[in-house]
Amino acid sequence: MVVYNITTKVTWQIADEWLKWQQEEHIPEMLATLLFADYKIFKLLEQDDDEGPTFTIQFFFSDAEKYEAYIRLHSARLREKAITRWGNQSISFRTLMQLVN
Repeated sequence: MVVYNITTKVTWQIADEWLKWQQEEHIPEMLATLLFADYKIFKLLEQDDDEGPTFTIQFFFSDAEKYEAYIRLHSARLREKAITRWGNQSISFRTLMQLVN
């Protein structure tokens, strides 16, 4: 199993709308690629949230080939949609993880 983790800090001004957009538009569009096995959304706790909350969304792939297909075929387009919609009101970084046990 491979986990694609996207951590995003958003401003308080967009936090509720951003989360709703993730749940109702962005994540369903990602899942429509049929490459993901599952996903989970978390809000980070014990973080400095003066400027806004931080969320992490973990997308689970059954194997590395599906992750690579997502990156090659869909990632740039979906990332650009998020940047266009939220601009500098959010900042994200991505990590790839492998399940150990």
